[in-house]
Amino acid sequence: MGAENYAYISRFNGMPASGFGVSLATGANALETAERVKAVVEQISQQFPEDMEYAFPVDTTPFIKTSIASVQRTLFEAIFLVFVVIFVFLQSIRAAFIPMIAVPVVLLGTFAVLMILGMSINTLTMFAMVLAIGLLVDDAIVVVENVERVMEDEGLSPREATIKSMKQITGALVGITVALSAVFIPMAFFPGSAGVIYRQFSVTIVSAMALSVVIAIVLSPALCAALLKPRAGESKSALGAPARAFNHGFDKLVIGYEATVSRVLRRKWIMMGVAGAIVTMVVFGFVRLPGSFLPDDDQGNYFTLVQLPQNASLGRTSSVMKAVVDYYQTNETANLNGIFSLAGCAATYAVVIFTLIVQGLSLRAVIQRSLK
Repeated sequence: MGAENYAYISRFNGMPASGFGVSLATGANALETAERVKAVVEQISQQFPEDMEYAFPVDTTPFIKTSIASVQRTLFEAIFLVFVVIFVFLQSIRAAFIPMIAVPVVLLGTFAVLMILGMSINTLTMFAMVLAIGLLVDDAIVVVENVERVMEDEGLSPREATIKSMKQITGALVGITVALSAVFIPMAFFPGSAGVIYRQFSVTIVSAMALSVVIAIVLSPALCAALLKPRAGESKSALGAPARAFNHGFDKLVIGYEATVSRVLRRKWIMMGVAGAIVTMVVFGFVRLPGSFLPDDDQGNYFTLVQLPQNASLGRTSSVMKAVVDYYQTNETANLNGIFSLAGCAATYAVVIFTLIVQGLSLRAVIQRSLK
């Protein structure tokens, strides 16, 4: 018989449609909420008329899933690379195994802290864990390396070398953690939106570092005393030749580095001038670079805003909207998943076109073609 309200017209892919949004409550799980919403809509759709369909033109969960999956992959890559680096430099499976034990233990403890504080697994907390891996294994590496040094230099057993080593480095381990935490803790007290965004990042990385020093003082020494063995000369295994080649090259690098440092110390005023120039360039770059709240991120959503003259009729606005939608459906078919359009009869009669870009051209290419 007619529309209930003639103030606006909404369409999906050019067909009459009615849209509504679902917003997350504070602390809600975005992925779980999206799944439940889709399940409810699927259940309700069984009672729809035969010629009515439903769609989800705006769905942020694929971007969330992709982001978390990418960070998870990076997390596993970081763990593997850390193991390779430890193994190359320490050249012992036993020695490389001890720092790697700290990774799952510390991550488990960090998850517990996040759960207690009511925080979630998101891109910021996952990124903090990736960053924390390199920091948390550092404490365990220091323990293992110093124990092996004491065993080799003083000929002590693993247990005695561990006891003497921990007396030497415990204070340094605690100092390193406190110094790093002093950098990240202030981020948890940022005011406004920045505080909300970075608080979880700060809590995650500080928790991981605090747990790593506990593991380095408690678990790593026990593993060193139980697993490490004194080295009996050069290794005769298959690893021996590559290890000797690496050690030879590394020794040359150390000699060159020491010579460079000696020359720098003899020319301290020149080096102080270079340091001052670097600081000046840092300040210049900080002032000159543009500022923004968050970096731009392509989530596959493309918004087009069309504004007609003042007091334009809804029918005129609707025809312009139809022309825009027809353009996208004709020229960007391979790049579209759906178009939700809304023609509003406000003071400016604005038309908002929402386009979801999927596989195909990049978003930049689509925009350039559209502008042409």
